[in-house]
Amino acid sequence: MGAQNNTPERLEEKLERIKQELNHVPALPGVYLWKDASGEVIYVGKAKQLRARMRQYVNFQDERAKIPLLVEQIDSFDYVVVESEHESLVLENNLIKQYSPFFNADFKDDKSYPFIALTKGDVFPALKFTREQHVAETRYFGPYTNSRAARDLIDIARRIVPVCSATCAQWKALKRTIDRNGQGDLTKESASQPCFDAHIGIGPGACCAEITPDEYAVNVKRVERFLSGHRTEFIDDLSFEMQEAAQDLDFERAGRIKARIDTIKQLNDRQHAVSARNLNADVIGLFREETVAGVHVFIIREGRIINNNDFVLNKGKNVPDDDLLHNFLLRYYDSTTSIPREVIVRTLPDDTEAMEAWLTEKLASVHGAKVIFTAPKRGEKVGLVSLAEKNASHALKRYKVRTNYEDARVNDALLQLESALALDDAPMRIECYDISTIHGSYTVASMVVFTGGRPDKGQYRRFKIKTPLDEANDFLCMQEVMSRRFDSERLKDERFGRKPDLVILDGGKPQLTAAMEMFDELGIDDIALAGLAKQDEELFVPWQSEGPLVLPSGSASLYLVKQIRDEAHRFAITYHRELRGKGMTASILDDVAGIGPVRKKALYKHFKSFKNIKNASLEQLRECPGITDEVAAELYRVLVRYNTDKDEEKEFV
Repeated sequence: MGAQNNTPERLEEKLERIKQELNHVPALPGVYLWKDASGEVIYVGKAKQLRARMRQYVNFQDERAKIPLLVEQIDSFDYVVVESEHESLVLENNLIKQYSPFFNADFKDDKSYPFIALTKGDVFPALKFTREQHVAETRYFGPYTNSRAARDLIDIARRIVPVCSATCAQWKALKRTIDRNGQGDLTKESASQPCFDAHIGIGPGACCAEITPDEYAVNVKRVERFLSGHRTEFIDDLSFEMQEAAQDLDFERAGRIKARIDTIKQLNDRQHAVSARNLNADVIGLFREETVAGVHVFIIREGRIINNNDFVLNKGKNVPDDDLLHNFLLRYYDSTTSIPREVIVRTLPDDTEAMEAWLTEKLASVHGAKVIFTAPKRGEKVGLVSLAEKNASHALKRYKVRTNYEDARVNDALLQLESALALDDAPMRIECYDISTIHGSYTVASMVVFTGGRPDKGQYRRFKIKTPLDEANDFLCMQEVMSRRFDSERLKDERFGRKPDLVILDGGKPQLTAAMEMFDELGIDDIALAGLAKQDEELFVPWQSEGPLVLPSGSASLYLVKQIRDEAHRFAITYHRELRGKGMTASILDDVAGIGPVRKKALYKHFKSFKNIKNASLEQLRECPGITDEVAAELYRVLVRYNTDKDEEKEFV
């Protein structure tokens, strides 16, 4: 992706130019290509109405997080007009494959996935394992993310339906003979010796002219049905053939057919039955993290999971769900010939109708069947989506372990922060502070520490604010925390660890100002400061007065900063709730007339906990030994008020 140095003035000038050029874009369906200053395509999208859709970008009417960064990189555009939204979907997919734009989601693993190929361009088509998918007359089944499963399925298919293997030397020799001389003189006299598979009865015998091309074509159609997931029909057909062979006293052939039936039954036993109905669907589950996402696909045919595939995408929460799903659907269904009657997802894509039309065309059902998308709200299909999402999360975890993704991401994040914040070195120790209060009561602060980009929980500290407050005042609270943490004596305290390389203050510019003033009083000038605005994840730094720093959407540095901020907030809230709970528990009984140490002890002995006391009814309070009816009534009145106030306070935490 080409880099640009856009000042606000240059950016505004560039956008005005592009807006003028957009006036000449037609209001027709099509595909648009945004380009950077070097002419590189950085994003491909489709639209029902090109001009209106493209204007949304430069007018910042598109609320997706990536748009500001994308627009900053845009320098020019191209577009292609098509006849319908369906055509734009197909063209969009082709252009994404051609240009691999930076801002479009794609598979994280840059590799070719395995397929099972049936060489239908040959007189005697054969099965083979391949990672290529470019021969026009070959039918491909897959993709498979488990190469062993693909190879095993080839062996199983050939045991059930006799077809040749493309790795067989005799099949290769037969293919060369046919290519050279044609198939007119294929006779037993001119045929070669049978291959090993034909000799033991599991091969069709094309090499030794035991089967004609027309008879072989029947087997080809059957193996296509089998690999497409239609398998139970084979049991009835093979059972009938086995009975015929037994009646003809051909017990050797009957035995081979029985072995094929047993193979299908064993395969069904290994496959997970998910539906009492003959469900024919793909179930797609997504699990997203900040910068990557996992996808799991259950391929269900005749109510059974016949295959499942895992994928990792190079975009995560930095793009909307619909963008991620849209790009995955384009890439996945462009590469597979196994099209289901139904695609089950958590939420329907925006372009559902165009997707359904595209997949229906690929399905090419002779019975006119259509592909539909469903987003179930209840029942077994919801459970299937949840299970797919769970498997997607595990796929992502396995990928991260296999590739040391976390180490690489953390290293990138620290280097990006070093550059963005103009630090001398990467910030190996980062401290983050957050204030938690409710109307100035039970005010606390948290200090969390990330060492080498990872949580260092042994270094976490918490502060109970001592400054008297009539109302919430984060400015004064932050100053107190800074003065206590960075006091010269405290800096020498080994329990607090070494001096941080970077201090992040949750709350933005006011908290940054408070810390800067306190650092000036303490004479500290060798610790970098940054205030993190809560709403837009903007960083305010002392040396930049014209505005905040904005870390790139989806970047490792932004992910790390948000992770640190969320951890500081969690730690502060936990301590605040702990103090508030203890304070209210201690004071509530003291506020009740007639309850002293003896009766308080009696209440705890009878009810076992304060939680049970505050949830007790008036009658239950009266049953406590030593509690009179008058005291019970007063206690109940105070507890009702306490429970009401607590419910109202939840919204402030």
